[in-house]
Amino acid sequence: MSFSSIPILDLSLARSPETKPQLLADLRHALLEVGFLYIENTGIPPDLVAEVIRLGKAFFDLPEEKKLEVEMKNAKSFLGYNKLGMEITRFKTDWREQIDLSTPHPIPGPNDPLYRNLLAPNLWPDPNALPRFREVYEEYMARMGDMSMEFTSLIAEAIGLPSDAFAQFFDEAQQHKLKIVKYPDLEELGVEGEAQGVGPHKDSMLTSYLLQASHHRGLQVQNAEGQWVDCPPIDGTFVVAIGQGMEALTQGVCQSTTHRVQSPARGTGARFSIPFFQGVSYDATFESMDVPASVKKLRSDILERRGGVRLDDIEFTFIKGAWSRLGEATLMNRIKSHPDVGERWYPEQLKKIREDQAEEAAKFAAKEAASSQTTASSVPAQPQAIQAH
Repeated sequence: MSFSSIPILDLSLARSPETKPQLLADLRHALLEVGFLYIENTGIPPDLVAEVIRLGKAFFDLPEEKKLEVEMKNAKSFLGYNKLGMEITRFKTDWREQIDLSTPHPIPGPNDPLYRNLLAPNLWPDPNALPRFREVYEEYMARMGDMSMEFTSLIAEAIGLPSDAFAQFFDEAQQHKLKIVKYPDLEELGVEGEAQGVGPHKDSMLTSYLLQASHHRGLQVQNAEGQWVDCPPIDGTFVVAIGQGMEALTQGVCQSTTHRVQSPARGTGARFSIPFFQGVSYDATFESMDVPASVKKLRSDILERRGGVRLDDIEFTFIKGAWSRLGEATLMNRIKSHPDVGERWYPEQLKKIREDQAEEAAKFAAKEAASSQTTASSVPAQPQAIQAH
């Protein structure tokens, strides 16, 4: 049987040799069985978190012209503001408004690989319009970066690896990214029924850390039986998602899990969330690590118990051999998710993506049509592969 709730781990237990073994055991269970978890007592100051939430919401209250001063399509880096409905997941529009930020980096040189355009300075909103925004978010990203590195070390220990096992995949000045997201409710969208805040996907790198910045439900995680499990806001926690990169590196031991966000119900107001994405070196080649056989057997036993099937499974973004560097795959994924940026800065790559998408969309439509004709007694079809972002 697959999971029906999301586990909560107390990171303060890692600070004592008496309680750390139990934490690592609980973490190993979450990694192998779920791929999603809450963490609490992370060391991130609550006052800082409160300011991050306040200023994040305040950004969306700025006049439209002020937000458009930092519009994403103004830069090659895919950093900046995205208007409502400008991102696509699984061939459908994501009904969210957002700004993407990253830890600071200079503009790349003219002879650098194209994917190094992803390393660039932020497009910060006008400090006169939003005082302290930059200061608060730079501190928050720095602290979250440190915390994510510590948590990755715990992941390594939980699956029988040295605590520094993942260090080889990080740059000395590693870039991490963050989004501030507003999901309007159905009334504001003018939509009846349901709408996609963000479609089913898996995160692409190693780990991500979601701060649910309002009381709304909406985040759902798909278990191995294909059922959607709610992941409601819990004060004082972050939601950790294991990324496709982590699953690839650990030879499938650490499970990356499909998740989605549904738009808030009519009249409930906008949902806000602030996900932080731990970065990985864009020069990495994603060679897998030597996970102990005993841990790999734990994972294979789980799959065998489920009949060898994962109904949440989707295609890895970073298939070994498909790309020479992680940065190449990441850049193509960003172009796919943000075609307006692609049209302005990466027209050749976007043309190739659209050709591939047309073929993929035709296959997807045929599969959806076939699935709709399946009787209720039939085995459910495995979900279509999608691109994480």
